[in-house]
Amino acid sequence: MNVLRATLVDIAREAGVSTATVDRVLNRRPGVKDRTRNRVFDVAARLGYIDDSTDPLKPDMSAQALVEMDFVLPSGTNTFILDLARHLESCALSRPDVRANIHRIEGFNPDELAAKLAELSGRTQGVGMIAIDHPTVREAIRSLSAAGTSVLTLVSDISNVPRVGYIGIDNRAAGRLAGYLLGRLLQGRPAKVALLAGSLSYRGHEEREMGFRHILSEAYPKLSIVEMREVRDDLERAYHEVKTLLVRHPDIAGIYNIGAGNRGVARALEESGRSNDVVFIGHELTDYSRRFLLSGTMDVVIDQNPRVEAREAIDRLSRAIRGEIMPASPHIRVQAIFRENIPE
Repeated sequence: MNVLRATLVDIAREAGVSTATVDRVLNRRPGVKDRTRNRVFDVAARLGYIDDSTDPLKPDMSAQALVEMDFVLPSGTNTFILDLARHLESCALSRPDVRANIHRIEGFNPDELAAKLAELSGRTQGVGMIAIDHPTVREAIRSLSAAGTSVLTLVSDISNVPRVGYIGIDNRAAGRLAGYLLGRLLQGRPAKVALLAGSLSYRGHEEREMGFRHILSEAYPKLSIVEMREVRDDLERAYHEVKTLLVRHPDIAGIYNIGAGNRGVARALEESGRSNDVVFIGHELTDYSRRFLLSGTMDVVIDQNPRVEAREAIDRLSRAIRGEIMPASPHIRVQAIFRENIPE
């Protein structure tokens, strides 16, 4: 029978101290009272975290290697997020030094995200999240970090908070790439285009919109954005918005979907018989967007690799928890995928 090894969180809970204090004690750093130090060593020995309670200067390094982290992701129909969660779980299971928990909460709700972060304070060593750029979330991150928890953002970043890094693509560059490709595919002629976003409360979606608008103003001024709709990454909302859009603007020539909901956009285009004459650019290569590329309903998918992001997120959080020197955040490559270069 496999017995779960104790973690710093377990010791901190039993000893009534923070994980940062436990870390200082076990790594023989100054700044801890003798009584507290002895209590931490007693608990660590009782939980089997160190191999010899009579010699507290010799912690069990194999046990000490285990770190505990939590990831907070939005719920819903976003296939990319489902893939990311699956890769996080798979990556954690492949590493005996990591225990990871995945939490799904209502997307686009800053109060719920802040409440989840407060709930995790003192119960985990590290938290990774898709951040919502909102004052309540920023304050929750500051409190979490002050309690000794390492905080990492992935996919979408947040400003002015203590964090150990951001794992994701350059979203502004991704938006510029989408605008460049749309302009080229429409051959620079005068045309109407529309934007769909999950929510601009995600900094990543806001940056994609900014990049898209800037490249159009710089290189393709004849393209006019006639609609901008937030669909909250919901495929049904995306479907109804595009159906309405096609009626309101029958001469629409291009659609850029900044977030999720590609299935809804594709369904509306196909039902309206417009899938061959409207240029449709979206994000994330999934089983669905792969099918839309092959059928011609989608023209380009701008992809980021969730498997790589999951691996880098877990590696960076585990390094931060152990207090290792942190290299610069890794660069996640942006890839434009057409029907002709779909990876196997």
